[in-house]
Amino acid sequence: MSRRVVRQSKFRHVFGQAAKADQSYEDIRVSKVTWDSSFCAVNPKFLAIIVEAGGGGAFIVLPLAKTGRVDKNYPLVTGHTAPVLDIDWCPHNDNVIASASDDTTVMVWQIPDYTPVRNITEPIITLEGHSKRVGILSWHPTARNVLLSAGGDNVIIIWNVGTGEVLLSLDDLHPDVIHSVCWNSNGSLLATTCKDKTLRIIDPRKGQVVAERARPHEGARPLRAVFTADGKLLSTGFSRMSERQLALWDPNNFEEPVALQEMDTSNGVLLPFYDPDSSIVYLCGKGDSSIRYFEITDEPPFVHYLNTFSSKEPQRGMGFMPKRGLEVSKCEIARFYKLHERKCEPIVMTVPRKSDLFQDDLYPDTPGPEPALEADEWLSGQDAEPVLISLRDGYVPPKHRELRVTKRNILDVRPPSGPRRSQSASDASLSQQHTLETLLEEIKALREQVQAQEQRITALENMLCELVDGTD
Repeated sequence: MSRRVVRQSKFRHVFGQAAKADQSYEDIRVSKVTWDSSFCAVNPKFLAIIVEAGGGGAFIVLPLAKTGRVDKNYPLVTGHTAPVLDIDWCPHNDNVIASASDDTTVMVWQIPDYTPVRNITEPIITLEGHSKRVGILSWHPTARNVLLSAGGDNVIIIWNVGTGEVLLSLDDLHPDVIHSVCWNSNGSLLATTCKDKTLRIIDPRKGQVVAERARPHEGARPLRAVFTADGKLLSTGFSRMSERQLALWDPNNFEEPVALQEMDTSNGVLLPFYDPDSSIVYLCGKGDSSIRYFEITDEPPFVHYLNTFSSKEPQRGMGFMPKRGLEVSKCEIARFYKLHERKCEPIVMTVPRKSDLFQDDLYPDTPGPEPALEADEWLSGQDAEPVLISLRDGYVPPKHRELRVTKRNILDVRPPSGPRRSQSASDASLSQQHTLETLLEEIKALREQVQAQEQRITALENMLCELVDGTD
């Protein structure tokens, strides 16, 4: 009798668990806009959620540690004149977030480390170039301050946020509304899906479609696509019978999928979240109450079903934490932020291990917050892989960096190398010393003013006493 051989994989037992009630974020009025975006963005510092707002569009930004009930008067980020459709944190600065709106604009915001007293209404910069709603945002994975936006005008614009200029405008590659856009690992190519049911791979700097596949899924509902670490493509869509599918494609041979998985019959669009470090793709359907996950490997059948995390309530949207925001001591390999109607609930994915030591096989070096290229270097044709960091000692976020938009320089200047670094430190100390001196002068002036007022009050009291004595 033949015995079935069990496939060896360290991710065969990925265990999903919802956070306890006191670790959730309660009383948040999640947006009801009918748009297939995740409505949530998260990084190692902050959680951002698109919320209902009267008279325009808004989103709320909470420090990760601020769990529990959120005050109904908690400050929002407001500035758009129509609903916000998408938000995305900058991968190279955890205090910078971009928002896209139905009002045709993209705004880039600086979020302070402290909790603001009132609503944040002034963006660093407003990017205006689309003629219809902007529903998709994506920062470049390796180049500093390069942001992509895609709108209902079927146009993709790539911006230099540091100068507010349009680097590239791809306006004749899509005949219909764009459903999703994804960069590859070094940001040299884009994968897009469109209402015309075509999956395209685009070289943005040449403005050309490198490869395309018409109707990768036969169904009428929207498609999604993401690049894998080795340059293949994962697409989610629907069969002709409305069954949801996951397909793996080799761009060099777009005729047939490398692998095809059929799941269930449902209307919810599957949002794929891909982790290049573990080669696991997590599928979160809007309106579903489950997260399915698959491992992508080099051996047949290439796409291996791992497990399904199920809960009782459906999800309105989903945030996906970057690897550097996870707790490596607990063998956490992914963390989701599931949006309900009135709250956000963290869901932790772990690989149970008995040892307390750092698990090298679970945590290879992962992309860090340092960009590999400047915007003009990328535009000139250079490519660079992400700058990797080790998670062995846990990730320590860099100090908050203030960002300024200029018409020549990019958003925040790359730190100088070599001995010039000490010069910038001395400049900073001089600036601090100047600020201190200014404060001391102001205190001295106030003290003199108080003393003068005290003398004046004493003199007036003496005069009053003399007048009283005179009348007696």
